[in-house]
Amino acid sequence: MKTGEKAIAAPVAFDMDAINALPRFDAADHLDSDEEITAYLNVYLDEEDVTMFVHGLSTVARARAKTSIAPSAGVNYDALYNTLREESAPRLATVMQVMKSLG
Repeated sequence: MKTGEKAIAAPVAFDMDAINALPRFDAADHLDSDEEITAYLNVYLDEEDVTMFVHGLSTVARARAKTSIAPSAGVNYDALYNTLREESAPRLATVMQVMKSLG
């Protein structure tokens, strides 16, 4: 190649089966203590975005096993799932119930 010429990269073929076989990262698997959960939720609070905070709360709920949180929050599992899914717009009272049940 001559000086000043641009190299053209050859197309790279990805093995999508291998990529799909990789484990998915889930923050819920790493929130093992109250301190970690508090720090995690504080990051979302700093964003001042309700949707992002609900996403963080959903992750914490998964970390604490949704099935044990739903009864203590005063909602059934399906209602909790619907409240914490990304495209939802939960009522503040419901979010507060979930937060209270988390401690």
